[in-house]
Amino acid sequence: MTWLKKWEPENPQFWNETGSAVAWRTLFLTTFSLGASFATWFVMSAVVVRMPGLGFKFDTMQLFWLAAMPGLAGGTLRLIHTFLIPIFGTRLTITSATFLKVIPMVWLGFAIQDNTTSFATFMVIAFLCGMGGGDFSSYMPSTSLFFPKRLQGTAMGIQAGIGNFGVSLAQFITPWIIGFAALGAVVGSPQVFTAVVKAKEVTLDRSGGVVTDVKVSDEKLAAALALARDQTGRVTGIAPRDADAARDLRGTVKKNEQGELVDAQVNRVSRRDLWLQNAAFWFVPYLLLAGILCWVFLRSVPVKASFTDQLDIMTNKHTWFCVITYIMTFGSFSGFSAAFPIMIKTIYGGFDGAPDPLTYAYLGPLIGSLIRALGGPLADRFGGSVWTQVSGLGLIAGCLFLIFGGYLTPASVDQFGGFIWGMLWLFLMSGIGNFATFRQYPIVFANSSRQGAQVLGWTGAWAAYGPFVFSSLIGASITATGSAATFFWGAIAFYVVASLVNWVYYTRPGAVRGDWGTGRTWWDRLSAAERANYNHAKV
Repeated sequence: MTWLKKWEPENPQFWNETGSAVAWRTLFLTTFSLGASFATWFVMSAVVVRMPGLGFKFDTMQLFWLAAMPGLAGGTLRLIHTFLIPIFGTRLTITSATFLKVIPMVWLGFAIQDNTTSFATFMVIAFLCGMGGGDFSSYMPSTSLFFPKRLQGTAMGIQAGIGNFGVSLAQFITPWIIGFAALGAVVGSPQVFTAVVKAKEVTLDRSGGVVTDVKVSDEKLAAALALARDQTGRVTGIAPRDADAARDLRGTVKKNEQGELVDAQVNRVSRRDLWLQNAAFWFVPYLLLAGILCWVFLRSVPVKASFTDQLDIMTNKHTWFCVITYIMTFGSFSGFSAAFPIMIKTIYGGFDGAPDPLTYAYLGPLIGSLIRALGGPLADRFGGSVWTQVSGLGLIAGCLFLIFGGYLTPASVDQFGGFIWGMLWLFLMSGIGNFATFRQYPIVFANSSRQGAQVLGWTGAWAAYGPFVFSSLIGASITATGSAATFFWGAIAFYVVASLVNWVYYTRPGAVRGDWGTGRTWWDRLSAAERANYNHAKV
């Protein structure tokens, strides 16, 4: 049996006798599956930072595009998923979506083992990874139908928060699982990963901007290097002394128009085996298990509507106001999650002692996911719109901190700590907004549970473009100006607009569809007669 014969979550007797057990079972199974959705959606962001070391000849903007493409797909596919639950139900939609994600994981696992695989091929794979982001707009509407309004903030906070842990899962597990043959020889042989690190033992003497001498403090390194000098004894070049040294060292020089040496650098080259395919292949058994469990145990709520019926939300201005505020919250979370690793590599990767992006990248999504999972009860108690307002103001403050602190245009790696703290603050604020909005939107549409569920999917669709928009615009900002600051100024402008919308319509005293906590919403203020006669188009 796919469809439940009866579903009345607002009926206390039905909820206590039947509904609660079914709803929480559904939440557990769909959340388990949703974790894989987010992980596969963001796996490309964890993979791209290792691709140059495997011999892939993609430039910085191409790497940003690979991180961005799953976001383009995720947003587009969410527009479709928004309408699926009322037509096909939870069981068929969630099960099918889970099994489909096996395709890009298998393809990526094989493609990454060949460094001649074209950029276009990876763009197609990255687009298919977006299926993991697209089906979010089926999970959330489904969950909202299973729970009474008083528990929706808690239930959806748990699901979305734990589901969001999939982002951290992809970025945390990847550095570990690619380091050994975790899945055996069946998934392929290791690749040789090459890392290039500047040798700090080499220092330059300069006079008038021209290098006059090169000093090497390490005797073994000095013996491996050969210095070329002119008749005056001035250094004109530096290179490994022989073929053996050339395997582990690289010398680079920069000369002016007169042929004089103005800069030189010696890099140590290290090589190690890497099983980058494991980053994709290990999700395959997870997805297969999740898909089987969903098909066996999930059921569907009998709330049906045709595609045409569901278009009624498009004419309601509150639908689009919710889109704006959710782009601010989840759009920021997903966008920064995708861009964070490559931002670390691009902004701080050129310094001595540059940090490994994957050592830190998982922390942001982890913090955002944790607060989203734990914050649902706070939204139920104090009101979703109130916390959305906190989120908007916090995001503005975080962007200003990064810009004026100079952390987007660093002079040394010593500023990396400030950059990390600023970014983690942005993840915290976006996570607060995420648990807030999923309480807030069903309240905004309290007159129609079907519309409320649908708006969750529709807003999620637009916000899912976050990885595409953020990664591509941050990459464009860095490429055009040498800094991501331009992007962050634009983000501030948008956050101001979104926060004003939230304040005017949903947070200020007497707001037209305000949510100030359980029992204190705009809907609670209406009489029974007013609720019965309420027209969803009325403002």
